[in-house]
Parts: sequence; structure tokens; C-alpha cells
Amino acid sequence: MNTEILTPLLDWLDLLGVAVFALTGALLAGKERQTFVTMVFFALITGVGGGTVRDLLIGAPVFWIADPWVTLIILGVSLIAWLTPTRWWDGLLLEFADGLGLTAYAVLGSAKALSYGVPPIPAVLMGVITGCVGGIIRDVIAGRPSILMRPELYVTAAALSAALCVLGEFLGLPRVPVWIGAATAGFLLRSAAIRWNLSLPAYSREP
Repeated sequence: MNTEILTPLLDWLDLLGVAVFALTGALLAGKERQTFVTMVFFALITGVGGGTVRDLLIGAPVFWIADPWVTLIILGVSLIAWLTPTRWWDGLLLEFADGLGLTAYAVLGSAKALSYGVPPIPAVLMGVITGCVGGIIRDVIAGRPSILMRPELYVTAAALSAALCVLGEFLGLPRVPVWIGAATAGFLLRSAAIRWNLSLPAYSREP
């Protein structure tokens, strides 16, 4: 693959993931009655955290440093969160939006890793990191249970999208349909997990 973002679709996936995750960070700060500056900070670390770690690991320029749209999205989302009651965003709507951002970001992360010559299995992991790390950083700073501790499928949905993206590239399938299908498959899994509380079996051995 080329060492650049290959199509406008990946650019849109990137901005979509930033916007959705930034919103979850800003809303968390709002629920904690924080200042607007703190809200922007939470939006920033949540929106770009996963992509930043990914870029540092694969040796790519950190994506948001040279892209003015990312900063505008962070500020815009923070302003929306600041001007609206948090109750507007409570419930399943934000959960499903988060799921869409998660899987879109997972596809983006894997596709970008592959474009920088990362082998298939690490490329899948880069997709999971891209989708999940921002939320993990957000939760750690906020002192709340991490998204990794969610009982329903979350990281698994990101892994599914990332794995399908890499598999499609390995099989030589057309990239755009693969990316759309991979993001959709992960989103459907995440949506089913939200709707029916699907989860993997938990460790149950006695200590």
C-alpha cells in the first residue's frame, strides 16, 4: 500500500472517529461539572488519543498535528456539549454513536498501519488501539472504570472490524467495500451487544 491515507473515505472515517470520541470526552467533563477548558481537554485526549498512540508506534507523523480540521472538530464538539444539557445525550443514542466511531476508527487504524508496512497481526492490534486507547485514557484521567471493564462486547467489536480490514487486504479484495463492510460488521456486533448485553465468558475459576 501507499504510505499515505489512500482515499477520502479514510479521511472521513478519521474525522468521524475524532468527532464521536471527542463528544464522549466532552460529555464526561460536563457531567463532572468541569470548566470549558477541561471539557476541550477531555475531548482532545479522547478524540485523538488512540490515533496518536498508533502513529507513534508505526512511525507515522501524528495525524492531528498538521490537520486543522481535527482542532476545529474538537472545539466544535466541545462547544456543542457546553451549550446543551447532558441529558440530551444520555441513553442508547450515544452508545450506538460510540460504537460507530469505534469500528470506523478500528478500520482506519488497521488500514493506515498496513499502508506503513506493518504486518497483518500487528496491524489488527493497531486498529484495536486506535479505537480503544482514547477512551481508556479518558477514563483513567477521570478516575472511572475503564471501557475495558465493560461487561458487553466492546474491544471485540473493534477487533472484528480491524481483522476483517486486514483479511480483505490479504485476499486482495477491493479496499473501499472491505472497509465499509468491516466497519459495518463491527458496528452490528457492537449494536447487538448493546441491545442484548452480549458478552464473552468471564473467568470463573476459584482463586
